[in-house]
Amino acid sequence: MPRAGLTPRLVAEEAALLIDEQGLDALSLAAVAKRLGVAVPSLYKHVDGLTGLRREIGLLAAAELGDRLRVSATGLAGPDALRAVAVAYRRYAHTHPGRYAALQRAPAADDTEAQRIYAVPVEVLTAVLRGFGIDGDQAVHAVRTLRSALHGFVDLESRGGFGLPEDVDESYELLVEGSVRAVRSWPDTVSARFGEERNGGGRPGGGP
Repeated sequence: MPRAGLTPRLVAEEAALLIDEQGLDALSLAAVAKRLGVAVPSLYKHVDGLTGLRREIGLLAAAELGDRLRVSATGLAGPDALRAVAVAYRRYAHTHPGRYAALQRAPAADDTEAQRIYAVPVEVLTAVLRGFGIDGDQAVHAVRTLRSALHGFVDLESRGGFGLPEDVDESYELLVEGSVRAVRSWPDTVSARFGEERNGGGRPGGGP
């Protein structure tokens, strides 16, 4: 029978369940309406078409991921916090593959609400990296580097990109430990780089 009391949140949650089960490409208003037991036009009272539904799923997923990362890092600092966040990140991608895929579509630049919510997971990573003495502009570069490493791994994993028999969990642990080493040495690496530039090293026509 038709579902009463629908809200944008409930519609997004049902759509999120759908794509976790069947993949992001399975998302359609008709499929979601069928699961909810309503006619497609009824969904337009709650979401702005398929584009609006994708937005609501993205907001849901970004908030969830941000919460998972924050909880995982609570009470921890430095390498322990980074390891915990990395585990939580991969676990979310495993548990909610459709939602995770939906997160990879950046919100519109003028959508201030979406920009704010999508920033939450990044803020957690930034806070973790601050424990390594990384802040300011360098925090942006370090967060991009860390996100690229974690996302690259889980994306390849989700697509069946690891076909060799070696343990994938061990590979991820090694990736995380490599990331810990990288961020531990980040301030020294940056200092050395800019020290070379100030002294003319690394530039055409620079000193010896």
